[in-house]
Amino acid sequence: MAIAKTIEVIASSTQGIEAAVRDGIAKVGQTVDNIEGAWVKDTKVVVRDGGVAEWRVTMVVTFIVN
Repeated sequence: MAIAKTIEVIASSTQGIEAAVRDGIAKVGQTVDNIEGAWVKDTKVVVRDGGVAEWRVTMVVTFIVN
């Protein structure tokens, strides 16, 4: 029997949505093993001086508990 657990994280990047997701997963992976996937629940942009300065994603990361 396998047990999965989820955590919700918010990650950001000035490079775009994909970079925010990639960086967020990498950071979670520093302390959590057996990551199976992530669901991107929401996206947001931070606007400065009329332009997009930062992308933010809210993710639910799923991992298997041993």
